[in-house]
Amino acid sequence: MNISLKNKKALVGGSSSGIGKAIATQLAASGASVTLMSRNEEKLKNAISELSATEGQKHGYLVVDFTDFEAYQKIISNYFKDHTVDILVNNTQGPEAGSTLEKKVSDYQQAFDLLFKTIVFTTELALVQMQNNQWGRIINVASVSVKEPLSYLALSNTIRAALTTWAKSLATDVGTHKITVNNILTGYFDTDRIAQLNAKKAEQLNISEDEVRAEMESRVPLKRIGKPEEYGFLVAFLASDKAAYITGINIPIDGGLLKSL
Repeated sequence: MNISLKNKKALVGGSSSGIGKAIATQLAASGASVTLMSRNEEKLKNAISELSATEGQKHGYLVVDFTDFEAYQKIISNYFKDHTVDILVNNTQGPEAGSTLEKKVSDYQQAFDLLFKTIVFTTELALVQMQNNQWGRIINVASVSVKEPLSYLALSNTIRAALTTWAKSLATDVGTHKITVNNILTGYFDTDRIAQLNAKKAEQLNISEDEVRAEMESRVPLKRIGKPEEYGFLVAFLASDKAAYITGINIPIDGGLLKSL
């Protein structure tokens, strides 16, 4: 099966490294012109230089900080004055780890701005042209924790659950415009984020990071952590015409980690 995204324009959040970069890489390999977003301009430039580019493709980047909603709002609004997007991949860095007993109301507000407000605002801007074109793909990077909460990720559990239910409602509202909206429930992937979480857990338990990783892998039926490029393959499929009848769903990519249906 050939996935072609030729002449499509994609905007990918958190794409200077990790899962976001893998998504951008695969979308570009499938023919899309990709705009990357991240805080680190040097990493963005490096990521852009690694994207495949054939005739007609034009890649770019935006330097944004998802934790500063007001500043982000201005940057992304200016971007949409001169650009249109066919494929929107909503992805930000995760909030700080911690349990419900460690978090305060202010922490939830910050997580809400990061994981919900930025995504809803960006989607509203993208939808204008998608509705005019009668075609669009909105793909939200979420987490398996919305189905089976992880005790040390209270903020992510809570706000990502809100995001996925919003996306389900949105899918119903925009389906008539041939726009699909889907959430990907992310399991364990070999990224800097996982390494940071493992380091914190190792310190708390007074064990090595290797032991933490081994225990994590043991809980996955496939007995390994996912590769970011595998994530990119799924997003490229959902972004294509091949997935035109898939909308309003949560798709786990977790090696079988989730125990629930």
